[in-house]
Order: sequence, then structure tokens, then C-alpha cells
Amino acid sequence: MNARLYAPAIAPAAFKAVLQLQTYVDNSGLEMSLQELVKMRASQINGCAFCLDMHAKDARTAGESEARLYLLPAWRESPLYSDRERAALAWTEALTLVADKGAPDDLYAEVRRHFSEKELADLTVLIGTINVWNRMNVAFRTQHAVAAGDSGLRAA
Repeated sequence: MNARLYAPAIAPAAFKAVLQLQTYVDNSGLEMSLQELVKMRASQINGCAFCLDMHAKDARTAGESEARLYLLPAWRESPLYSDRERAALAWTEALTLVADKGAPDDLYAEVRRHFSEKELADLTVLIGTINVWNRMNVAFRTQHAVAAGDSGLRAA
């Protein structure tokens, strides 16, 4: 599969705006491990290989376990995730697939139990931001490192 276009060069102002959103999210105070799980889960749903490759590496660098990354698609069936992470992952799925069922009241109430109003606003911006990145990378077929010749394997 070949890349279609390089958006930062074609629309630098748009790319800069998305980077500003990302900078906001990065500095929001939400735990890095939570941010990476959210990014991974949305990217799995959206089929964004570029983001999955990048955020799996970022999550590992931040200390995330292989088991939690491997089990992420089945987070509901695994005891490895906290109640706060479960609420965030459910919110991520709902907002990533918002056309299916919207953002149900019962889910909002559950996520609100685990996040302050500010944290919930930041979590929602995080989810929106990773969805923007996913859509840009899927639309333009941005090549991930492994496809570009990096095996992803590292010496111990």
C-alpha cells in the first residue's frame, strides 16, 4: 500500500492546529499510561497502523506491560485494567463509534464517577484528537515504521 499524500506539507496550518491539540492533551495531567491505552484502543477500532505502531512503542517506553497491550481489545474480560481505565476505554469506544449509539447517559455517569469534570473534558479532547490523527493517517495511508523498513525489533 502506497502513501497518498503528506498532509503536513500540503496543509501545514491544519497540521499545526492538530499538533496544538496534541500538545494540550500531552500537558493535560492525564496519566501517560491512560493516554496511551486510549490512543491504542481508538487506533485499533479505526484500523490505524501508523498510530498503533507509534503508540505501542510509546506505551512500552512509558512502562506499559506487553500483557496489557496484547489484551487491550478484550479489556472487558481482563482483570489487568483499573476501574478508571475501564471507564476511559468504554468512553473511548463510545465516542470513536459515536454514530452507533451516541454517548449514553449511563456510560457518562460511570466515566464521571472516575474523572473530575476537567479530567473528563481532557479525556474527551484526547479521544477526539486521536480520532483526528487516525482519520488523517488512514485517509492518506501514512506508512508506519515497520512498513518503511524498520523491523520494530530491538536488541536486548
